[in-house]
Amino acid sequence: MNVVNGFNAEYQDEEITLEDIERLEGDVLLEFGTPWCGYCKKAQPLLSEVMDDFLDVQHVKVVDGKGKRLGRHYQVKLWPTLIALQDGKEVGRVVRPDSEEEIRKLLDV
Repeated sequence: MNVVNGFNAEYQDEEITLEDIERLEGDVLLEFGTPWCGYCKKAQPLLSEVMDDFLDVQHVKVVDGKGKRLGRHYQVKLWPTLIALQDGKEVGRVVRPDSEEEIRKLLDV
């Protein structure tokens, strides 16, 4: 699994399981979306800018879609969905962020 502290530009090629996510310790930002999603592309500059200030947060980009179990577990309905985790537990989420401020508030939990 490709986990990067700070901004992660690449979506995962392999399937990520709930067990993989639950093994991550500390602060994690899960980003559900797809490489071709317009809303996801629009959010990337915002995420990149904000994540530069949160280098201690692990950023995991998860390809979501039909038949993807991890997205269903987290009840993802729209892309991108950003979910903040602390030691494997959800502490907040933002759907289709349109400002850096929204993302900062999510990560400042």
